[in-house]
Amino acid sequence: MWMNIRLARCLAVAMVWLGAAAAQAQDPKLVLRVADHFPPSGHPTVEGATRYWMEQVTLQTGGQVEFQYYPAEQLGKSKDMLSLAQSGVADITAPLPSIISDKMPLSLVAELPGSFNSSCAGTLAYFKLARDGILAKEEFAPLGVRVLFSSMFPPYQLLTKKKFTSLKDLEGLKIRTAGGAKDLAAIRVKGVPVRMAAPEVYESLSRGTIDAIVWPLGGLTTYNLQNLVRFSTFEENFGNVVINYVISEARFKKLPEQVQRIMLRVGEEATRRACAMVDSKEAANIEALKRLGITMVALPAAERAELQNLLRTVAVEWAEGLDKRGRPGSEVVKTFNEALRQPR
Repeated sequence: MWMNIRLARCLAVAMVWLGAAAAQAQDPKLVLRVADHFPPSGHPTVEGATRYWMEQVTLQTGGQVEFQYYPAEQLGKSKDMLSLAQSGVADITAPLPSIISDKMPLSLVAELPGSFNSSCAGTLAYFKLARDGILAKEEFAPLGVRVLFSSMFPPYQLLTKKKFTSLKDLEGLKIRTAGGAKDLAAIRVKGVPVRMAAPEVYESLSRGTIDAIVWPLGGLTTYNLQNLVRFSTFEENFGNVVINYVISEARFKKLPEQVQRIMLRVGEEATRRACAMVDSKEAANIEALKRLGITMVALPAAERAELQNLLRTVAVEWAEGLDKRGRPGSEVVKTFNEALRQPR
């Protein structure tokens, strides 16, 4: 009898162990590597979207998905982010279209100057096209990657080391840009565009290699630039930088369907959350910069109208250049402008 009881207990323990093992085999823990080139803390996209997305995916998958986060170019330079995802060195990365415009030229539509006046207006219009629209089909699918979430700042401003009161004062300045359409914007004000990655800007301003920057006001202190520039435009639109976090399509399809759905749903939440956060802080950012001694320069009405007309021509030149290369530049501009007019 005791033998039967002991046998029954052993069988029960074995069944529990086998059941747990089977459940673990069906629902294994996934550890995904996330890489970007942003500072590990303080960056609006990292604080508003990246960390939120990772935390919520882990929470909503019941801990099935965990992340190893490698910020500040720990796994590779900003220019390498796309290849890191494609090769599987990292699972999720943040390639910047402006840095690799030869590979992601169409995404620069959201970086064109003059087309919107807030982060959420531009971000949500772009995200719609990148997730399910023309950019998903024409840009990301051929690269073998899928957009999980996106982020942009409010429109970039032009900040200088020396005083300016008119467009004439900007002529000949060496202006740091992030590439793409912002190069054209610098040329429109008769400046000299100097393309460089964000981590290089502090030293270049300090040494006088550049005279001015096209930069988001909310991101100035992130790179400790607030003491190197003294004058800034405001309420203009000198362009933007699109930030996408992507995963290779091959890696995405290997994930359980429930995990895929959660990643995509939380990705939209993170996109909306990040843009709302930076928009809500823009007025406070301007006041904070004023207290640090940065003068906000209001151009005369006639010159402001001239500047806006100059910047609007960038979109036409950009689209025509892509059309000539066999890419749907004009179609993308048209579709993006339509998305800007739709409810968010």
